[in-house]
Amino acid sequence: MEKLIITCAICGAEVTKGNNPSVPYTIEEIGREAESAYKAGASIIHLHVRWDDGTPTQDRERFRLCMEEIRRRCPDAIIQPSTGGAVGMSDEERLQPIELLPEMATLDCGTLNFGGDEIFVNTETTIKNFAKVMNEKGVKPEIEVFDKGMVDLAVKYHKQGHILAPMHFDFVLGVQMNATVRDLSYIAESIPAGSTWTVAGIGKSEFQMAAAAIAMGGHVRVGFEDNVFISKGTLASSNGELVEKVVRLAKELGREIATPNEAREILGLKERK
Repeated sequence: MEKLIITCAICGAEVTKGNNPSVPYTIEEIGREAESAYKAGASIIHLHVRWDDGTPTQDRERFRLCMEEIRRRCPDAIIQPSTGGAVGMSDEERLQPIELLPEMATLDCGTLNFGGDEIFVNTETTIKNFAKVMNEKGVKPEIEVFDKGMVDLAVKYHKQGHILAPMHFDFVLGVQMNATVRDLSYIAESIPAGSTWTVAGIGKSEFQMAAAAIAMGGHVRVGFEDNVFISKGTLASSNGELVEKVVRLAKELGREIATPNEAREILGLKERK
């Protein structure tokens, strides 16, 4: 079984300090939380950025400063900017971090209800255009899917030549599709041979999905974007504490943790010296 790649989604666009005071907003706070996750065993830092007041932004310069701070603290970590941004942002806004030529970035493969009246819109034109820009700039997409239908769309776009192999999926479960072992097994069996996958369980399902993925040979995402609790009723003190729990689970189940360069090899990225 491959070594386990741990991704940490350190802040997201929706969660706030009101949910957990340790949620990072400033450049220094984002660097601190990335470092805590990296030192605990995360190879990939999934990155949204905020203004200092917590407002989400896709501003290119803000991403540049945050990525520089992360690289200073975590020299070989894989930094994976979000192109999802926040609900209501234009495609042009969302694509800004791709101009910085990261190794990876997320590619959302469908539209979904995001709570209340919020709709996270990803039309076919948007998906194909984002894939085109990533291909042209040599950025590997992490194909972010919230249900089985989005997997089917990603496979269709791959067959049409828009998304290149080998494909890497992130199953975000507990938003639109249930976060159960049955659902995880179903969606994991639906991706093309030679693909890799990670799972992000939202809220209370985070560590249940982590344990299942460890046993199934997949990979794991945790972090404040998905869940702010280390256990029922107890807030996590840092993103690093969430990663540490995954490392303990993996150790108990006999799965080794991938270094950033081992993660690059698994994902087909170039090794960083």
